[in-house]
Amino acid sequence: MRRTPGPGAVEVWLLPVPGGPGGAPPEAYAVLDAAERRRARGFATEEGRSRYVWAHLALRRVLARYAGADPAGLRFGREGRYGRPVLRGVDGPPGFSLSHSHGLVAVAVAAGVVGVDVQRECPPETVEACLPRLHPRERAELERLLGPARRVEAFTRLWARKEAYLKGLGTGLARAPRADYLGDAEPAARPTGWSVCGVPVGAGYAAAVAVPAGEAPEVTVRTVTAAEVLPAAGGGGRAAVSVVGRG
Repeated sequence: MRRTPGPGAVEVWLLPVPGGPGGAPPEAYAVLDAAERRRARGFATEEGRSRYVWAHLALRRVLARYAGADPAGLRFGREGRYGRPVLRGVDGPPGFSLSHSHGLVAVAVAAGVVGVDVQRECPPETVEACLPRLHPRERAELERLLGPARRVEAFTRLWARKEAYLKGLGTGLARAPRADYLGDAEPAARPTGWSVCGVPVGAGYAAAVAVPAGEAPEVTVRTVTAAEVLPAAGGGGRAAVSVVGRG
């Protein structure tokens, strides 16, 4: 049965990637297309390969719910050479965005354009190295914070908002991160015509969604397990759901 989120709504699906030896099981690879399997084989480590496979399996399983199609049969393309990913061969396809970071996958689905990003907290040294890449006001906000832990938390939230917005634009990091203000202190100074808001994902991570809208979307967060996205699950698992609301 086909279903698309209503206007002003974003549905975010979270998958904690299972750890342990062995990586993703063979049945996960079977759902991917030839290009995805080729990309997976290109990773230098089993850990990186497993993260990629679980992320793209989750994307296919989630989108199949909305498109009313077989996950393995979904075809992807891009708007232009480097633009947003889109579904091909589906009438009225939903907008979607994919992100994964160190054991957590996020898939956002909306009626139109949407960007999502999830970030795991990084070492303080990484924050310091990234400061020159930020908008001057963002950098000033972070430099005013006392203590590395507070700075790491604020930077992780900021970077998730920034990448979600850039994915929504369809540019990714081809657009300079310092070009746009996505800081905490002045929400009204964020990019005009866009709403960028945080998504709760648990300790040690930050996530955000971005949509072209005048007001914050209503965000519903659904958490699924690895067993629920494997082909044997049949798509019938019951995801844990929390409605975040607007803001």
